[in-house]
Amino acid sequence: MTVIESTGDRADCSLETGGWRYVLTHWLASRSLIWLAMWGIAPLLAVPTGSEPPVIGWQAFAWWDGEWYLRIASQGYDYIPDASDYSAVAFFPLYPLLIRILASLGFHPAFAGVVVNNAAFFAALLLLYRWLIVRNGAAIARWTVAGLAWCPYSLYGSTVYTEGLFILLTAAALRAYERQQAEGIGGFGVLATATRAPGVALIPALGWLAWRDRRSWPTWLAIALIPSGILLYSLFCWWQFGDPLAFVHAQAAWGRSQGFALADWWQVLMYVLIGVPNYDAGRIVTWGQPLAVLAIAALGIALWHGRERLGAIAPRLGCLLVVLLWLLGGDPFLTLAMVWGGAALLWYTRRELGLLLSLYGWVNWGLILSAGRSDSSERLVYSSVALAIAFGVWLARHPRWGRPLCAFMALLLVTLAIRFAQQLWVA
Repeated sequence: MTVIESTGDRADCSLETGGWRYVLTHWLASRSLIWLAMWGIAPLLAVPTGSEPPVIGWQAFAWWDGEWYLRIASQGYDYIPDASDYSAVAFFPLYPLLIRILASLGFHPAFAGVVVNNAAFFAALLLLYRWLIVRNGAAIARWTVAGLAWCPYSLYGSTVYTEGLFILLTAAALRAYERQQAEGIGGFGVLATATRAPGVALIPALGWLAWRDRRSWPTWLAIALIPSGILLYSLFCWWQFGDPLAFVHAQAAWGRSQGFALADWWQVLMYVLIGVPNYDAGRIVTWGQPLAVLAIAALGIALWHGRERLGAIAPRLGCLLVVLLWLLGGDPFLTLAMVWGGAALLWYTRRELGLLLSLYGWVNWGLILSAGRSDSSERLVYSSVALAIAFGVWLARHPRWGRPLCAFMALLLVTLAIRFAQQLWVA
């Protein structure tokens, strides 16, 4: 993996080339690892209980939400008003519409979904690189691209999901605001809200900034147009099913509601700190995991205080402790690290992010916490442009962490890709 060595290094990062080679290297290397894991490794492994034998083909990229997007693209929407079962109307229309357009040209729908998401993800990485190299410098631009490409949840930038498309559209809208391009704010903002409901996070962030900056009426008009993606979908639901909020009501079948899921997040925390058997029993029946977590915490504190004396080996030891926590906590640890670690990064990097990205990041983070459950929150955090850049800023400040962290994330990426191919829940 190609990573940077110095936060001040601007070599071979000219605006003329736009970072094509750097972006393409990370995109292609990380995507190839996913394809190898799903098509090359997963079929060779024993089939776990509760999973299905992996398939070698485009359908391997289209499980879970991907099946719904393909169903919408081929059959259209359906709605069960009492939420007694899942409804296709819970998924927003832009992505399945793009799949349908490509499928109408003769492509297999699953292949069309993979092409759209992968192309959008590459475009998002390139756009972020070109934006950030001017805005924040080469180091942050490079590390943001590396972090996004190798994060384990970048799996959803290659499967039949909306991550790549959503990152591209929200990044383009934010960049357009910073460059005072009203047509870009409105155009990309409308498409973002037609892709996912969290696209509405653009509205309060850009609206407050436009008021503070005393922007002209074209900017205000563009911001006012952003919710049109959701409004048009709402009108469709009203016309088709008699319920303009059908996409909201359908979420109940997935266990989603409104408000902060305190009990759910407490469970995730306890799964990491004391382990699933102890939490399920309501008492400590085995002391292995609690003592191990305490030992790792003590070692982490000692490592922090002795980091200057340890020098270059300190980040490697720190990554080893992170790996140990992952081995103990599993998916709940990754969820806590993404969601609550993301909040810490937003605060820690607020100066480099600036008000635009900080506001958008906090609004988006608040929407994720208000979803009524913790499931899939790590995937939603991954698709937040502000949090991705915050991670890039942190890596640029601490470049010695970059290589070991990218290696660890690549390992996680392989494990998640294998699980997805086996039709096991990932995020």
